[in-house]
Amino acid sequence: MSGSSPQILVVDDDDEIRSLLQVVLTREGFRVQEAKDAPTARRLLGAQDGVDLILDIMMPGEDGLSFCQRLRETLDTPILMVSARGLSIDRSIGLELGADDYLPKPFERRELVARVKAILRRGGSSARAGRHRVGGLLIDLGRRAVLDEQDAPLSLTSGEFELLRCFVDRAGRVLSRDQLIEWTRGRSSDAFDRNIDVQISRLRKKLVERGFPEDGFKTVRNVGYVLTTAVESAP
Repeated sequence: MSGSSPQILVVDDDDEIRSLLQVVLTREGFRVQEAKDAPTARRLLGAQDGVDLILDIMMPGEDGLSFCQRLRETLDTPILMVSARGLSIDRSIGLELGADDYLPKPFERRELVARVKAILRRGGSSARAGRHRVGGLLIDLGRRAVLDEQDAPLSLTSGEFELLRCFVDRAGRVLSRDQLIEWTRGRSSDAFDRNIDVQISRLRKKLVERGFPEDGFKTVRNVGYVLTTAVESAP
């Protein structure tokens, strides 16, 4: 994160929406840049480090979902998707493609700011440093890195990493969906938002593909999830 305050790139084809977000976020102390389409956003990202991306699904040319998917191939920059399409399937697809959170329009300004701050807290929360061996993987909380047995890095979004951190910190405990939502997204999030299940499923798949035991996570029906794999301190 460069500079004295977080920098946010707002990507939206609506001039009024971009202007509104620029005013709201600047008042909160953020540095804000704007892009009306994916090519402009890529140029800005290539010139400097973006901290958070606010995407509109209805961008011309390349929509927000496709843009999010392509970004995830090369960047782990936190992404908050903002869209007028609030159907649960759209929210699920957005999270599956790598978004850290999804906020439907219309939204309250306070909720938008709270979601942005929660994402940025997750992205910069390296205070609880430590290295752990879990299911054959090395999890370095300080560096926010996950390595497999061949020392190859595993690409996780900031939301996925914070979920993993929650399970590592509380191994053996059953964690409810509401707890996971609060710890990873903040109190402002909808307590009935079941898209947390999508992120957990995606996290499981990524870990298992790198050798993590398939039964390392267990679902406790109507309650939540538990990390059943032993967590050991690593040098």
